[in-house]
Amino acid sequence: MPDHPASHAHGHAPTDDHDLGLAHDLDTWHATLLPRRRMLHWLSGGAALALLGCGGGGATADDTGGSTSGSGGTSTSGGTTSGTSSCSVTPEETAGPYPGDGSNGANALDLSGVVRRDIRASFAGASGVAAGVPLTVTLHLVDASASCADLSGYAVYLWHCDREGRYSMYSAGVTGENYLRGVQETSSDGSLTFTTIFPGCYDGRMPHMHFEVYRSATTATSYANKLKTSQIAFPTEVCSSVYAEADGYEASIANLGRISFDTDNVFSDGVTTQLASLSGSIDAGYTATLSVGIDA
Repeated sequence: MPDHPASHAHGHAPTDDHDLGLAHDLDTWHATLLPRRRMLHWLSGGAALALLGCGGGGATADDTGGSTSGSGGTSTSGGTTSGTSSCSVTPEETAGPYPGDGSNGANALDLSGVVRRDIRASFAGASGVAAGVPLTVTLHLVDASASCADLSGYAVYLWHCDREGRYSMYSAGVTGENYLRGVQETSSDGSLTFTTIFPGCYDGRMPHMHFEVYRSATTATSYANKLKTSQIAFPTEVCSSVYAEADGYEASIANLGRISFDTDNVFSDGVTTQLASLSGSIDAGYTATLSVGIDA
């Protein structure tokens, strides 16, 4: 399934999918969706985990817009504390048609300057800047097969749409831009941070971000080297507030009103391990945190 209804450009991806409408897009996406991974790790004394991987129930409050934060899917607080005895593997998800990782002709990963913290501006000769409500995203990588040990020296490639719902390098009007794409390497505590904007909501998907995990920044040059692909979800209540009050997100209001976690084709089976914890405000900007568990 395409992650945006805008047409492809410059040969980055097939052009016919979008011309056939959303129904065809959904069928195409379903045919290529990678299986959702479900795995519990019983690493402490035989006690049953209350958290069931990425199963249903974790997003119940947010499905109705009644929560402003997520658990991050582990027993850590805000996805920033390590050393717990159990955690869940973050499920594998589709990269969608706009990854820019070399898998469909466009590759931002081989451009000079892609390793950066602030991804709001284009780079490598492009000059556009994505406007929107400031958002700081902190991810904490842990080894779910080794008592949630911090994974230092790993790299994450993060990308997402702008406030208008467009993907740089692909969507009409921004094919010459590469903003909202970047790579960061985890520090000794397994964490990394991106400075970006709050993503818009385009028709047919809940607000989200994509990411790929790599063993190091030096291997984060092509999709062929990735260890995991997944997506980050955002609390419905916060999204509604941003779209209603911030400039430039007007189209997202109606789009969000037509979708929910229950009907989203990626998140409908639960977002327990993918729902970011959010804090902040429109004026001051938001902070999102999430713990990402992988089998290292």
